[in-house]
Amino acid sequence: MPAPLLAGKVAIVTGGGSGLGRAGALALARAGARVAVTDVSSDAAAATAQAILAGGGNAIALACDAGDSASVQAMITAVVERYGRIDVLYNNAGIAPVGEDGSVADMADAAWERVLRTNLTSVFLCSKYAIPHLAATGGGSIVNTASSMAHVPLGLMDAYAASKAGVAGLTRSMAHGCAKHGIRVNAISPGYVDTPMNSMIFSADELRAGFAAGHMTGLQTPEEIADLVVFLASDLSRSMTGATVNCDRGWTAFKLPEILARAMGGG
Repeated sequence: MPAPLLAGKVAIVTGGGSGLGRAGALALARAGARVAVTDVSSDAAAATAQAILAGGGNAIALACDAGDSASVQAMITAVVERYGRIDVLYNNAGIAPVGEDGSVADMADAAWERVLRTNLTSVFLCSKYAIPHLAATGGGSIVNTASSMAHVPLGLMDAYAASKAGVAGLTRSMAHGCAKHGIRVNAISPGYVDTPMNSMIFSADELRAGFAAGHMTGLQTPEEIADLVVFLASDLSRSMTGATVNCDRGWTAFKLPEILARAMGGG
């Protein structure tokens, strides 16, 4: 029987307490990685780590505010002290604060700063302090969570769209600097995934149905996104770096023509 894809590897997952992060952490563990589950909520991180341990995997839980430099440095130090190396960094921590985010003219300064700090600054900080350890192992993989909103924003969530476009741009740029260390940097751009963070969006049946209809094959599950994370973390994707992968069940392909048609007065 072949060894698991990520046997012997050490992976860090930020925002690992729920949604995409939890699913990604579980999938990375099933693929053989030892997983450091980090989250601003220590209880949520512990619950995910416990689920991995219950399934026979290897995991630790660490409280970490991924947008705070000191917190990130302490987390990276703890992972290296425990496992001796870092091979995979899944930068997934993020928020989409419906009711706070909005159009630029109406948004509070604090809301803008909180979204950018959590969604984009976190990628910078975690990558900054993980890269030396990834390089020390001869290379590795960084996977960032962007969004379909990075490519086809729908309006009314300007901070979120800006932060995720920033993640996509940072991914491409980081890939250049990391290449000399043998580190690959890629991002995923999901559509609307059925996660706790999106529960407010999907709270009404008609809204849920509308978003489901906007994806060619229905709403996504966190588990199918997690499968892509494992692929990008593994050597199966060894030819990929600097890529942002649309994994949105056709959302952007479906919506872009619609938006262009409206812009041109066609509907």
